[in-house]
Formats: sequence, C-alpha cells, structure tokens
Amino acid sequence: MRTRNRSAARARRTEDGAPADSATTARTAPTTATGTTDTGRTGDDLGADSPAIEPTPLGAPRDGLVPVIDRIQPLLEWCERAASAPEEPIAVDAERASSYRYSAKAYLVQIRTEAAGTALIDPTAFTLPTSFVELMNSREWVLHAATQDLPSLGELGLHPASLFDTELAARLLGMPRVGLGAVVEDTVHLRLAKEHSAADWSKRPLPEPWLVYAALDVEVLVEVRDILAARLEETDKTRWAREEFAHEVAHPLPAARAEPWRKLHGLGALRTPRQLAAARAMWERRDQIAREQDLSPHRVIKDRAIVDAAKVSTASHTAFLAALPKPMHGKETWWQAARAGVNLPEAHLPSRSEPSYPPPHKLWSKKWPEVWERYLPIREAVAERAEQLHVPSENLLTPGLLRQWVWEHETPGDAEEIRAELSGLGARDWQAEIVAPVLAAAPVASDAPTE
Repeated sequence: MRTRNRSAARARRTEDGAPADSATTARTAPTTATGTTDTGRTGDDLGADSPAIEPTPLGAPRDGLVPVIDRIQPLLEWCERAASAPEEPIAVDAERASSYRYSAKAYLVQIRTEAAGTALIDPTAFTLPTSFVELMNSREWVLHAATQDLPSLGELGLHPASLFDTELAARLLGMPRVGLGAVVEDTVHLRLAKEHSAADWSKRPLPEPWLVYAALDVEVLVEVRDILAARLEETDKTRWAREEFAHEVAHPLPAARAEPWRKLHGLGALRTPRQLAAARAMWERRDQIAREQDLSPHRVIKDRAIVDAAKVSTASHTAFLAALPKPMHGKETWWQAARAGVNLPEAHLPSRSEPSYPPPHKLWSKKWPEVWERYLPIREAVAERAEQLHVPSENLLTPGLLRQWVWEHETPGDAEEIRAELSGLGARDWQAEIVAPVLAAAPVASDAPTE
C-alpha cells in the first residue's frame, strides 16, 4: 500500500548511457488495458498542438474480480499458470493496516502476471507454500514505491531476484508527479480510484470495493513498467535505474533510528530535559501497550497528548491529568510513566537534540560557520546539476550524504578522489560519477549565496 500523491522533480538526457539488463530492458510498445497500443508518449511529447489524452477511468479488473486466496490449492494453481511463462515479471503490491495496527505486516498481497492473471492472497490465513515462495523469489518484481512493501513481504519470506520500481523510475525521468495514479495516467492513460488507501486491511472479510481497489493496483503495473523502461532507455538513464533498483533489493529495510521517541510530533515545544524525559517515558509506555495489543500507537494516545502532558509533568498531578484528553481511561498509567521519567538522575536525562553525525546542518551557520560557508555553494552546484539533468536533487545525491561529505572535507580534492569517497559513503556508481566533478569544481566559499 502506498500514498498515490507524492511530489518529484524533473528529468533530462545525460551523457553516461549504458546498455539495459533484464530489469530495465524495454519491450515492444505494449497494449494497454483499453486495447490500444501505447508508445509511452504524453501529450507534451507529441507536440504543442497535440491535445492531452483524457484518462479513462479504470473501475474494475479486466478479467473480473478474483476471490481471495486463503488456502494452498488455489495458490498452487496460480503458480502453475505463472510457471508457463518464466520470463514474465510479476506485478506485486501489499496492503498493510499501519493506521490501525502496530505491526507492519502484510494483510493482503496482490500479484499478477499476464499468463497467470491476478491473485489476491490472504497471508494471515495459511503458510505460503515453498513452491510459491521459490517462484516469487526467482522473478523480477514490478512495484510502485518498493521500499514501502519490501519489508512486509520479506517477513513472508518473499524477496525479489530483481525489481523495477515504477515510482523511482518516474523520479529518475523527472516526472512532475510520481504517485501511482499520476504515473498510470501519464503512461497508459487510465485513472485509478483513490479510495481505501488508508483502510483497515486487517478487517475480515474484506469488502468487495476494497478488493477491487487492491486488484487494480497491480492491473497495469507491468504495462507501466514497459513504458517507463522505454523512456529510461531513450534518455540514457537505464543504468541509473538498474543501480537504484539493485540498491533497493540489497537494502530493503530502512536504518533504525537511534532514539525513535524523538519522532513525537510537537516535541520542540518541550524546553527542559525533565519534560523530554517524561515524553520519552510516555512514548515507551505507549509503544509497549501498542505492541502488546497490536494497535497503532496513535490509537493508544496521540503524540499531541503526550507532549501536552509532558509539558506539565513537573507540575501538579491535577495539572497533568487535566492536560490529557477527556474522556480517557487509565490516566494514572501515564502519570506514573511521566513521573518515572521526571525523577531520573540528571545523568540519565535526554539531551535537547538527538545525537547525530554530522551535527544537524541547521546549526552550522551559528556553531560552525566555516562549514556552512563551504556547504552553501556546494549544495547550490549540486542542485544546478540536478536541474540540468532534470533529476530531483535528492535522487542525484541524498542530502544527508552530501552534508556528511562536506562536513568531512575542508578542501574538495580531485574528482577521482571524491568519486571514491562518495562511493564509500554509499552513493551509487552513477551518482558518484556525476556528482564528483561538480564537487571538485564547486565555487569557493566567498562566492556562496546568502540565506
């Protein structure tokens, strides 16, 4: 499951093209779900005088809605059909219940190939058979925003041999909108319904409109993949995509935050270490309850309530209880948690900001002005190069990686040295290859723009 509306930046041809591999090779122009041949061209591609193509609403799966698979035999039958075309990639999606449940596990898995059709699988109903897992793990997957689904699919033992991420491809191509609905409209000129994205997918039985929505998420993904792959090839960005997709396969899990309680919304309103300690203790208690009851933490107590109560945690018991939502059961639980934090020895109180390396760049201008002066022209130069390539700056090089490089280097050095350094920090080869010359030739600090 993913959000269908996310912003992106731009795209253009670059000089370092490379041959495609099995994950990104474009096929012949595909036939869309409406039966028309599509070359992947938008109205803008066809010329200023060409009218924009109005998307056709896609309201139902082309082969009808299939029943949910909640036992082994129907899934084995799907595997037999899929095995008849071993070269076909598999469109994959997963639905979770993040707004309702603590776990991030998949409550519905949607897959589709042309040979086998669509399968809607309830992974909570039975153990996935070995033959299915082996088939899935031997194929290329086509997903949209793969990093959202790979962890929950990995919990089921499912790992792609390779993948094609249609959202990431859209970013590399510089498409202005990269949500699933926008990408589907741009490529195959179909309009997906947007409801049910935040539904409680742990509910059983799942309502039919939800299942239609879920099936449509994989209905045209492979066709979208083919069109985007052709565009990547035309713009010499196939290699970029190949390296990015391989990185997603190799790094399906995001790095865990050292102090996850600092994600509390509104935490900046707390001014003292003891208030922060109260908030941390309440967050930890909420996390324990949410995990035990498999509830979304926000359904136990909201962030704002924790922060409001932590503000007065050093005051009276009455003031603390009054700061909690009304009505609310178990208020004493939160008072006890907050006071346990407040009463900690000073050495165990949290700092005002989360320890990080390098320090937050928002502090550089005041505490490390010389670093800030180096950073500004370099950041501007990288942004300008991204603009030239019509690639989002954050996809050309992640901001955190750029800031770490700047923090560690008073002088840039030559391009080859920088390229090796960026690779050592985690940049993909294509990123290091493009950005290293930019950093080597960045303006001196005295030319830095002011902010």
